[in-house]
Amino acid sequence: MSRIAGKLILITGASSGIGEACARRFAAEGADLVLWARRADRLERLAAALAAVDVRDRTAVNRAAEALVRAGRLPDVLVNNAGLASGLAKIHEGDPEDWDRMIDTNLKGLLYVSRAIMPHMVARRRGHVVNIGSIAGHQTYPMGNVYNATKFGVRALTEGMNLDVAGTPIRVSAVDPGLVETEFSEVRFHGDKKRAAAVYQGLKPLSADDVADAIAYIVNLPEHVNILDLVIMPTIQRDVYVVDREP
Repeated sequence: MSRIAGKLILITGASSGIGEACARRFAAEGADLVLWARRADRLERLAAALAAVDVRDRTAVNRAAEALVRAGRLPDVLVNNAGLASGLAKIHEGDPEDWDRMIDTNLKGLLYVSRAIMPHMVARRRGHVVNIGSIAGHQTYPMGNVYNATKFGVRALTEGMNLDVAGTPIRVSAVDPGLVETEFSEVRFHGDKKRAAAVYQGLKPLSADDVADAIAYIVNLPEHVNILDLVIMPTIQRDVYVVDREP
């Protein structure tokens, strides 16, 4: 039974990776989509309401949210997917520009979008927020420092959001993937495709579609069921350190 059909679903970071996979999966389930991303040109191939919105820009987020309200298009589901890693360095050698990019996107962007959308969910007493975290929000790893901190923050915000909407039917869920082969590593390594490809050599990681399947499962559950946190890993990965690579 599909409970997704007919719902209006807002997805941030929808131009690639998990966000794009979610858009395709939800569209196939009959959802009405609103897609936000920085790279609007990439959204044109997806049949949905499109908007070039950088979640780091609070003014742009609020303007886009107000346009939805004026049009009477209040999301039933918000997928806070926009996020990234930028750089991989020891804390005393890190680039503050990378730090700002991760904090502004992974934490402040999630906060800006949630603040713009959730009041309308609470007022209607209907809605579901799904925050995309990471196994990096459960375990730290060398040179992950600031990225780890942002994903631990996403996990804390998800828990805090759940407490703040207690007494309402609003659901708040988190999905925390392990290794997923998307543009993630290419972005982390500032476009170095060779270095990014090495991350996935000798193993079978998750695909964006695998994660989208898990998100769709959560969104499709009955209203009285809320998945607080779902950690999804490829079988070859047991935690951030234990990964079975072929020789």
